[in-house]
Amino acid sequence: MGKATGFLDYERENAIAVEPKQRIKNFNEFHTPLSKEKQQLQGARCMDCGVPFCQAGMLIGGMASGCPLNNLVPEWNDLLYNGNWEQAYYRLRKTNNFPEFTGRVCPALCENACTCGLNDDPVCSKQNEYAIIENAYKKGYAKACVPKVRTGKKVAVIGSGPSGLATADQLNQRGHSVTVYERSDRPGGLLMYGIPNMKLEKKYIERRIDIMKEEGVEFVTGVDVGKDIKAAELMKKYDRIILCCGASNPRDIKVPGRESKGIYFAVDFLKSTTKSLLDNNLKEGTFISAKGKNVMVIGGGDTGNDCVGTSIRHGAKSVLQLEMMPKAPEKRTADNPWPEWPKVCKTDYGQEEAIAVFGHDPRVYCTTVKKFVADKNGNVCKAQLVKLESKKDEKTGRMSMVEVAGSEYEVEVDLVLIAAGFLGSQKYVTDAFGVEVNERTNVKTSDGSHATNVKNVFTAGDMHRGQSLVVWGIREGRDVAREVDESLMGYTNL
Repeated sequence: MGKATGFLDYERENAIAVEPKQRIKNFNEFHTPLSKEKQQLQGARCMDCGVPFCQAGMLIGGMASGCPLNNLVPEWNDLLYNGNWEQAYYRLRKTNNFPEFTGRVCPALCENACTCGLNDDPVCSKQNEYAIIENAYKKGYAKACVPKVRTGKKVAVIGSGPSGLATADQLNQRGHSVTVYERSDRPGGLLMYGIPNMKLEKKYIERRIDIMKEEGVEFVTGVDVGKDIKAAELMKKYDRIILCCGASNPRDIKVPGRESKGIYFAVDFLKSTTKSLLDNNLKEGTFISAKGKNVMVIGGGDTGNDCVGTSIRHGAKSVLQLEMMPKAPEKRTADNPWPEWPKVCKTDYGQEEAIAVFGHDPRVYCTTVKKFVADKNGNVCKAQLVKLESKKDEKTGRMSMVEVAGSEYEVEVDLVLIAAGFLGSQKYVTDAFGVEVNERTNVKTSDGSHATNVKNVFTAGDMHRGQSLVVWGIREGRDVAREVDESLMGYTNL
């Protein structure tokens, strides 16, 4: 490393976030990057640790530790410290197709496995990644690279989320002719409509899509494969088909009163806001509005947090967020040692904004909905909640959350957003191609493979592994591209 004592000489310094009450006035990203000089010093903190868990991407304790893409983190941190920004970009791009996405929305598995983080603050590798890629665009390094030779092979990628885009990017650079089909009106999938603007402004997705188009990737939007076009037609037209349609079935809450008006899945709420923001800057009312409403979000993950932040930007009267599980500890416990993923309480941007606006954390733990109550017009107006506690099942011996007798209470709600996760692939797509699914309704493949039971049809991303992170989607896309390339050419150099 360029500075072996950097982790001792410099403290971690983060990008400055706009104050919550200020940033909720718009849907823009709200972090101000460090200067290039300060960012280079952050690269110096990478400590030449000898065993860089940051890039391992291995499963420890059933959870990923380190980057699933095996990003060469110590290498580009060192290049950054030494001011070699261009070479840092090329090392970053070698393993990551879209650093501009992961540098914004990844939960930074690299940092949670950082050796420096064992006794001090970890290296801010995610922030360094962001700085490297944005500088590359500014300086012109991140530009179109059109393949010089074409193989004559044609590949269709169904879905343009992280896995679909990574698949298309890899196979196109190999020289295959790639067409990406997207059922929405804009490419990007989860990136475009599943992640709010304040986390990932859509101009950055469009910037990358434009480069991919220039490189030769064809995008067909507004076409729902399996409905608007038959699978058989695509299988005749293309040498290989890759299904990257995501885990698109939201998990529902089945309780009395669920049919009441004003209860939506989080994905529909978030998509309506982003689409309206892009179409008409929210001026035509073409979105599910939380303005002046008592909002209840069911689910404590990233999507639930996004619903909280979006509702506050709409002008919600109040926001309540339900979590079934107990509150996680503030620090690692003895049974969750480094470099395992830290199972600790995280207060994200949405909760920070709720605290600033309403004076308290919106989350209520060990609580779920028992029933919804509607008014005379069928609109949800109340919800009956019940407290939960962890108990061991006498038959199975497993711990589960059960209702606490007599703990029911009511709250007023005008808008309910269900953010309880997703359950596998959509049936009409898997049926159209005749691919088998497993018990979780993910597309079934043999271990270590992305090939389905149907000849020349492959799968990747959430549709294959279940609901996961953007970084895992990119890894899946890179892996399936390698497998498909080998099936087409007899060998692969991807």
